[in-house]
Amino acid sequence: MREVALAACALLVAVAAVAVTQRTSDDSEPATEPQGSYHAIAGSSGPAAFGRRTACGGVIRPDTIGVAHPTLPCGAKIFVSYRGQTVLTQVIDRGPIGPGREFDLTDALARRLGLQGVKQITWAYARTG
Repeated sequence: MREVALAACALLVAVAAVAVTQRTSDDSEPATEPQGSYHAIAGSSGPAAFGRRTACGGVIRPDTIGVAHPTLPCGAKIFVSYRGQTVLTQVIDRGPIGPGREFDLTDALARRLGLQGVKQITWAYARTG
């Protein structure tokens, strides 16, 4: 009977520790919300970019979510929206590569948004607070 009581106490302590850890990590992450609203022409860099090293120091993989922009700083977080889908992403490269575009989206980001070809998107700065 004593072992059962000790096991129950240990389980209770473990559950409490997980709850405290979860609450602490939730409280430490500030909420992110869009600031401003801008329109831009964007297209996907496509699978041809897979394996390419970015100007921001990463490598584009099939699951990389990010954008290329000529002047926004590397790591800048932005919201990108297209046809009702919005994704929080970041600048991972310089670009765009294609003419007439203001942004290049990674293939994974374009797929998540449902963007094919070159289209108008809406974007906003991500503000934490």
